[in-house]
Amino acid sequence: MSARTASKPLFQDSEGDNIGSSLLDDDELNLSLDSNVPAAPVEKINPLGREVTLLSAIMLNVGQMTGSGIYAVPGVILNSVGSVGMLLVFWVISPIFAFAGLALYTELASMFPHRSGAEVVYLEQAYPRPRFLVSTAFAVTVILMSFSASNAIVFAQYTLSAFDIPVTGTKQTSVALACVFVTVGSVALSTKWSLRAVNVLTIFKVLSLVFIVSSGVAVLAGLTKIQDPYANFNNLFEGSSWNPNALATAFVKSNHAFIGYHNAFNVLGEVKGNNPVRTVRKAGRISLLVISILFLFINIAYVAAVPREDIRGSGQLIAVLFFRRVFGSTGAKIFPLMVACSCFGNIIAVTIGQARIIREVARQGLLPYPNFFSSTKPFGTPLGPVGLKGFLTVIVILSVPAKDAFNFVLDLASYPHLVFQSAMAVGVWVLRGRRRRALIPSSLFQARNGVVLLYLTSCILLLVLPWVPPEPGHADVSFWYATYCVAGIGLLLCCGVYYWLWIILLPKLGGYEIVEEVEESADGARNAKLVRRYIRPSTDSIDERQPLISIASGS
Repeated sequence: MSARTASKPLFQDSEGDNIGSSLLDDDELNLSLDSNVPAAPVEKINPLGREVTLLSAIMLNVGQMTGSGIYAVPGVILNSVGSVGMLLVFWVISPIFAFAGLALYTELASMFPHRSGAEVVYLEQAYPRPRFLVSTAFAVTVILMSFSASNAIVFAQYTLSAFDIPVTGTKQTSVALACVFVTVGSVALSTKWSLRAVNVLTIFKVLSLVFIVSSGVAVLAGLTKIQDPYANFNNLFEGSSWNPNALATAFVKSNHAFIGYHNAFNVLGEVKGNNPVRTVRKAGRISLLVISILFLFINIAYVAAVPREDIRGSGQLIAVLFFRRVFGSTGAKIFPLMVACSCFGNIIAVTIGQARIIREVARQGLLPYPNFFSSTKPFGTPLGPVGLKGFLTVIVILSVPAKDAFNFVLDLASYPHLVFQSAMAVGVWVLRGRRRRALIPSSLFQARNGVVLLYLTSCILLLVLPWVPPEPGHADVSFWYATYCVAGIGLLLCCGVYYWLWIILLPKLGGYEIVEEVEESADGARNAKLVRRYIRPSTDSIDERQPLISIASGS
């Protein structure tokens, strides 16, 4: 391992005088801006390689979107909003906000086209002050929330249902853990084969969705044993609830189904071709359009085949009811395995993306043992981040009561994420201003201000509305409805306390400042290493340096 001998203060002005002092091409302009805030060093040669094509990027997006959401949340949404009409409305408006988010991610990616990790990169660049606060909070939150428990739980529920095994807490937990070990283990062993597995499983999942839509068409055409397929479409908005909490719950759940349209941005540095930003934007548009259409018609199929009250009480098993009513007992045994397969593929796709986020966090120097978590040895994969994600998933599965596990885990993961999404939307304007002052041209992929404002508004509403008490019987958990909001805010406050201790109090008491050194591993990984530099009262040279949150060999 070699390290750059020179060190620099960790927190320097993000608007240095030398920015844009010469005419540079687009890539060099982005690197220039990138280097003027504390950040992980840019890797001009990616040690993870460039294995992601347009098809792989589409499959990564679709693979994450076609997880448990479309099979698990329609019943919860209908229970919240009360009417079939409102249920369908949410499956129309959610893609609109998703497309707004895609425009946001595209512009930010165009500013830093050499970096994987998406949000972790954009937030570190937009908010270098106050002194690493946003980067620290995001790093802690994204790591603690990087579990795939919800998909593992739904995988277990549908697998047990397919074999007529009672869904008990112990059995659900056991099957979910087995799913996590297999999926996470595959990503740890090979990126190339994981991507191929995502491609194959995603094609199968899309064909499964098309099959459900076709079955719904058959139901509406009177070709099945369903007697009155249009019964639920009479008085579409009868029983609608306009309770703000109900609307927020429905929006969180429907939005969850579309999370993944930006998954390819997490592997931007591994995309083949000369214009990776254009590739991932195209992948996002294609995947969002296809999945939006399929999801809407799948919900219509559910409504046509299953009585409204049965949908409301289905919990996460609406697809089982659909298959049973349309295809009888045989369908109830075979087709849930399709859902389980979707969840299985989702965990692989999500793990590939989130492992890159955690690796970027490590490269910023915000994790202990950054060399371990950024290394690609021995399999050419981010083994440390993959293992950490798997460990956290196991902890969540074992900790949350089985009855409320899915809804609570989904809600809890969404709340802190919405805070950072709001910050990212504002960060677009912050970065535009910084680039303008640095005489850097506007991005060719610049999003309209109205689109950014629309996305920001949706995030703020989803942060505020869940605090309104739900109507009796419409809460999606058996305990206090806003527990996940308090837990999410508590997590962010803990991040603030950790930051204050680490960055402000301890350096002041210890008489040192934090400086950054860049290390380069043998596999090509480049990391920012944060070390203590002790300040002496005299003019003596400063030679004493100690790692801040990593342990140096021989120390």
